[in-house]
Parts: sequence; structure tokens; C-alpha cells
Amino acid sequence: MPEFGRVTIVGLGLIGGSLGMALIHGGVAAEVVGFARGAQTRSLAVELEAVHRATASLGEAVAGAELVVLAVPVGAMPALAAAMKGDLSPGAIVTDVGSTKETVVHSLENCLAPEAAYVGGHPMSGSERSGVRAADPYLFENAAYVLTPTDKTPPEAVERVQALARGVGALPLVLDPAVHDYLVAAVSHLPHLVAVTLTQTLARIAVDTPEALLLTAGGFRDTTRVAGGDADLWRDIFLANREKLLQVLQAFRGRLDRLEQEIRAADAAGLGQTLEEARAWRAKIPARAKGLLPGIYELVVTVPDRPGVIARLGSILADRGINIIDIEILRVREGEGGSIRLGLQSLEAAEAAYASLRANNIRVQWR
Repeated sequence: MPEFGRVTIVGLGLIGGSLGMALIHGGVAAEVVGFARGAQTRSLAVELEAVHRATASLGEAVAGAELVVLAVPVGAMPALAAAMKGDLSPGAIVTDVGSTKETVVHSLENCLAPEAAYVGGHPMSGSERSGVRAADPYLFENAAYVLTPTDKTPPEAVERVQALARGVGALPLVLDPAVHDYLVAAVSHLPHLVAVTLTQTLARIAVDTPEALLLTAGGFRDTTRVAGGDADLWRDIFLANREKLLQVLQAFRGRLDRLEQEIRAADAAGLGQTLEEARAWRAKIPARAKGLLPGIYELVVTVPDRPGVIARLGSILADRGINIIDIEILRVREGEGGSIRLGLQSLEAAEAAYASLRANNIRVQWR
């Protein structure tokens, strides 16, 4: 039995399309309706099974929906909420997937009341790619899905959006809107700005020294990957969260100034201490792809360089009903093998995985 009858997704880009796919493939909603202005986007969304049907009429899209998800840039949300409020069914719940919350929550709460209950939301998952063609039904698997209710939010509405998050494989996490914005400014928005700055710095150097592009190894590409994201989307995010982002930028500038001073003064002791502090803090962060998750338990396995070795690891654990929530290749040497990190969600799962791998003569250790 589906958790929801009709869910409407307003905006069929990467996040909206992925959410629709997850709802359909997981049987979470009996019907998923999409709204998009572009005919090609609507046609592609239906073809990719991101929605059951799509329309260019906002009123038609939201009519009869139990839940409406705003999956558009944060700057466009207030106008869309105002335009659709008269067509919402009694008892409908509206949520969003915006990367900033404090301003959006205040605006949409005031706009939608009393026609609908509003619950702020932010699935902590994404990609540098954009558009419905990049949609992935597993995008939200084991990702934190932040909800930002206020004292005006009906508890039953929060429970329904939590059910949505769990239904698409995510882990619901409730935060105050202002706290959310401060945290994502540090763990998401600042890294994106840094990636943009690194890319622009290399571009300037490459004007005079084109060989610089030939030396961009994996570390540089990994560090700057997010700079390939949608420029308009990130512009809106930075401006919507500018107060919190400026706070963390000030803190970042202070640390950068400290590094510059230590290098300028050839302060080996101070520079070494700074690097060691960073190394120690980095070691405390679970190496996972999706942020704000509860702590995960990690194992490192050493495997030979053979076809199907990763499939064998998955098969051994699957036979025991053990789910790997994150996997990362740490090191690999062709012909010799390498190390693979496995992330498990509970201590019990990690202990069972450890025992199973050892029983199959696979070298494994706790991380």
C-alpha cells in the first residue's frame, strides 16, 4: 500500500526528477504528477519514469495532491507558492528541497497559511550534473534529509514528510532553520566557493602557463568537482544564505591568513602544527559521500587486482543480509590490488561484516 496517494513535484530538474523516480520505483506514491514549463522537460520526465504525468499548468498539477514538493531554485519558491495556494486541496502539505531554509521557511509559512501546512526540507544529496536527464532514483539512499519545522508546523505534517524521506531511502534529521543554514554554509556552501576560487586561480595561471592544465591530477579534479554545478542555482543559494555564508567566510579567511603568515615567516613549527591539527580533525570525519549522517562504522579490506572482486565482497555481505551504505576505493595498484573502505550503519552490522569477510579469507581491519 503506497504511503501517499498523489504527490506533485513542482520543478523537474535533478532533485525533483530523482525524487519522482524514487517515489515511483519504491512504490511510495500511487501517482506522481510533475510541473514544468518546458515541453521537452515534461516529455523526458515521463519517458524516464520520473513522473506518471506532467503538465505546464500549476493549478492542474497541485489539484488533489496530498503532498506538494517545491523542487525549484529558492528564489522562485515564494512566487510559485503564492500562485498555487488557491488550488491546493484541504489538508495538503507543502514542502521544499531548498538548500537554504531560514528565509524560505519564513516566507512560505506566511504565504501558504492557512491553506496548507508547510514543512521546510533539504535532502543533503546532489550532483554537479543538472536537469532531469541526470536524475537518479538512488540519489537519496542513506543521505540525510533535513526537516526544519517551527512552532507553527503541525506535528502530523512533519511526520508525513519524514515518511517521504524514509520512503526514498533517506535519513530524516530535524534542525532549526537558522542552525541548518549555518551548518550548510560551512559544510556545503563554503566548499563550493573554495572550488570556484581554485578553478578561477588555475584559469588565471593557465593564461600565461598553459602547461598548468596538464598537471591537474585527481586531487585537483576531486577538490573542484562541485564547481561544475549549475551557476544560476548556486548564485541563488549564496545570496539566499549570504549572512551565514559571510560568517563562515570570515572564519575561513582567518585560517587562510594564519597559513599565509606561517609560510611567509618560514615558521616550520607553526605550519607543522596547523597541518597536524587539520589532519587530526579530518580523521574524525567519516569518509562518506553524503553529509550530516549519523556516525558510520568503517572497515578497510585489502583485495587482489582481479575481475569481480568488488562483486564478491558485496555477495558475501548480501548473503548475511548486511547492507553497505558507503564504499570507497582508497588505493589501487594495477596487478597488485588495493584497499577498499566499507561503511556500515551499525556496530552490529560492522561486526557481522568483519566476521564474514575474515571467514572468507579476506584481509579486513577496523578503521
